[in-house]
Amino acid sequence: VQLQASGGGLVQAGGSLRLSCAASGRTFSSYYMGWFRHTPGEEREIVAAIRWGGGSTYYSDSVKGRFTISRDNAKNTVYLHMNSLKPEDTAVYLCAATTRVGLSVSEYGYWGQGTQVTVSS
Repeated sequence: VQLQASGGGLVQAGGSLRLSCAASGRTFSSYYMGWFRHTPGEEREIVAAIRWGGGSTYYSDSVKGRFTISRDNAKNTVYLHMNSLKPEDTAVYLCAATTRVGLSVSEYGYWGQGTQVTVSS
């Protein structure tokens, strides 16, 4: 499984970004795909997850109502639409895949590289 994340950047507070995670190497219909974020000195935390086959989603409380995870089956790509961004959303964002129920970091075995998101106040 190969995962390629992109779309990070610098944005002002209140702005929006869309992250993309292009997946290849497997048929992902039975997978959970997740977005995580990591800041220095902090543990990696799950932000959102989606079950590729059925489309059910999960969001952490810190992003619920602001972020939306979606998938494009034709492009084998998962997106994270981030709205109303806050400075505390600043982090390296990573995408990951698992064949397990993907609601925690420990469930994920396939990781892409990170993309930096910086939100200025």
